[in-house]
Amino acid sequence: MSPTSTPFSAELRAASKEAHQGAESQRYISALVAGDLDRAGYTALVMQHHVIYEALEGAAEAMRHDPVAGPFVDDALTRLPALAADLEFLLGADWHGRIEPSPATVSYAGRLGAVCASSPEQFIAHHYTRYLGDLSGGLHIGRSVARHYGLAGDAGAAFYRFDRITSPKAYKDAYRARLDDLPLDEEGRAALRAEVLVAYRHNTEVFADLARFVPAGDAEVAA
Repeated sequence: MSPTSTPFSAELRAASKEAHQGAESQRYISALVAGDLDRAGYTALVMQHHVIYEALEGAAEAMRHDPVAGPFVDDALTRLPALAADLEFLLGADWHGRIEPSPATVSYAGRLGAVCASSPEQFIAHHYTRYLGDLSGGLHIGRSVARHYGLAGDAGAAFYRFDRITSPKAYKDAYRARLDDLPLDEEGRAALRAEVLVAYRHNTEVFADLARFVPAGDAEVAA
């Protein structure tokens, strides 16, 4: 990167700004943060997250030693154990057999399985979209969820806690620096940018599907 060129992390952020805003503005997210869902409506999101992260973190194991993608694989980010604990609290010991992935989630997980274990660029795109979101707006969502849905401590909302990351801002800064230093040509960067948009599209479709849990009055106001 030359001194006057735009950092790649800034390019990614600019290229995905509209898609990011579209995901955040989904009425399910508005209802979730406002505390307008019932416990089942919240639990449905935890189920979808488990399916999504099972696919992504499975791919992370395949990419752990990849020279391009490997530096992004960090056990401090791993979400599956927290999601399992949340689902056990919310659904009981038989939670695994009670997970109901939506069609949008099945499609999202299918995309992760199709590209993330074989393409470093596409893996990084999905990794970036999910985990940097978790360390940004996700922290705010976690505080709202715990308050509105009566989840004391980690019980039911452990997904939103990153106990091994003491400073989310410092972590995100270092993550963006790794993006800026990626040894990719323009074709590789273009592939990564394009896949970030795919990731946001899938994420938005999951939220749109979950809108069925938004009470009718809230849906009418948000429309």
